Formats: sequence, C-alpha cells, structure tokens
Amino acid sequence: MPTKDVPAQINPKHGMIACLAISAVVIALYFVPYGMYALYPFMLIYTFIHEMGHGIAALLVGGDFVKFEMWLDGSGMATSMLAQDASRFARAFVAFGGLIAPPIMAAVCMMLGRTGKSARIGLYIFAGICALSLILVVRNLFGIIFVAVCGMAAFGLAKLPKSDRIPQYSMLFLAITLLTAVFSRSDYLFTPTAQTAVGVSPSDVGQIAENLYLPYGVWGALIAILSILTLIIGVRGFFLTSDKSSHAKQLPRE
Repeated sequence: MPTKDVPAQINPKHGMIACLAISAVVIALYFVPYGMYALYPFMLIYTFIHEMGHGIAALLVGGDFVKFEMWLDGSGMATSMLAQDASRFARAFVAFGGLIAPPIMAAVCMMLGRTGKSARIGLYIFAGICALSLILVVRNLFGIIFVAVCGMAAFGLAKLPKSDRIPQYSMLFLAITLLTAVFSRSDYLFTPTAQTAVGVSPSDVGQIAENLYLPYGVWGALIAILSILTLIIGVRGFFLTSDKSSHAKQLPRE
C-alpha cells in the first residue's frame, strides 16, 4: 500500500538529553575563563531581536520604524516615531515589545526545532528577516556586518544537504542561548535606566512606568512572569508529540 514518510522528529528522550546538555554547556560558558567570548555572538543576536521587537511594536501601533543600530559592546538602539497624539498605551507597548521579543523568539525556535523541515523553514525565515532588516532599517556599519553574517549563517545551515539534525540542533541551541540570556539579563527588568553606547537613557520598564503609572518594578515582575509563561509554551511545544510521530510510523495514503 502506498505510504508517506513522517517528517524526521527529535525523539522526546533524545530531545530532553539534548536540551540538558546544551543548557549545561551554555551555563558553564558564563563561568569558565573566556566563556563569554563564545557567548558574545549570541548576546548580539539577543540585542538584535530585542531592538527589532521595539521596531515591530512601533509598526503595530501605527508608528514608523526608522532605524536600528548596534555597537561592539553589545548594546543597540531602535529608533521609532509615533504620532504626537499617540496614546500612553502605544508608547508603553513599544517599550514592551523589546522585552517580550527574545522570549517569544526562544519559544518559536524551540517549536521549530522539532523536525528537520520546520527547522529549515525557521532558518530561512530568520535569514529573510535579516535581509529585510538590512534593506529597511539597519543603519550603522557594525550592525550591517553582524546582521549580514547572521543571515548568511542561517541560510547556509538551512541549505545543508541530507542532515536534518544540524538545522534542528541549531534552532535548539539558539533557543536555549536566548532563554539563558533572558534570565541572565533579568536585572534589566528592575532598573529605571539603561546604559548604551550613546549614553544613559530610561530603561524599557522605566518608559512603561512613565506611561502607565505603576512602579517600574511591578512592570518588571509582570514581564518576567509573562516571559516564563512564553518559554514554558515553547518547551511544551517542542516535547508535544503524538504517538504516531514519536514512533515515526509510516502512514497509509488514502
């Protein structure tokens, strides 16, 4: 009887082992000598996603995403414009967008890493986002170089022939490094100011508090809880598998 193949999927047991192993490596890099140098590119990816979150949030509330800049120290800035009569909620939402973007990206990467096909699609999408960003909003030399390298790396990993595991584990590694960065930078949720290459400015939670009145610490706690819930959804999505796919059965074609 004609059959169709079930997409290759990481076995839940192997997936758990992979998650634990990658998490152990990533966490260890924070403590071993020169480990931060290995994490540096992923810190820059975190910054890229964070700032793009601000820009996309501005577009969602009817504003303009003017430009994105990134510097060697890992800091970045998304410049957006809102109408003069934009509501306080709209202004707070732009600040919120940068804080929630990395957890969302980590969750999406976890879910896309379940199969080789979905992992390749995810890498192509990320490469496309990098390409569009270069054309539309990236406006300084370091940012251009870094985003271009990210886009080419994602495209190259997606194009690797035959091996589905490399795209899958690439998505998984990206998800876990983002997840770790979310928690390693959690102190940013509880500070009213932020230091970038262009100086000190109000932090994202500081801007939210300015527009929505509650203390910045309250908003930081709420966003931390929301980030954790988002990541739980991603982890559950990665391990959620039906009996048919987990046993990689071949299904009859109707």
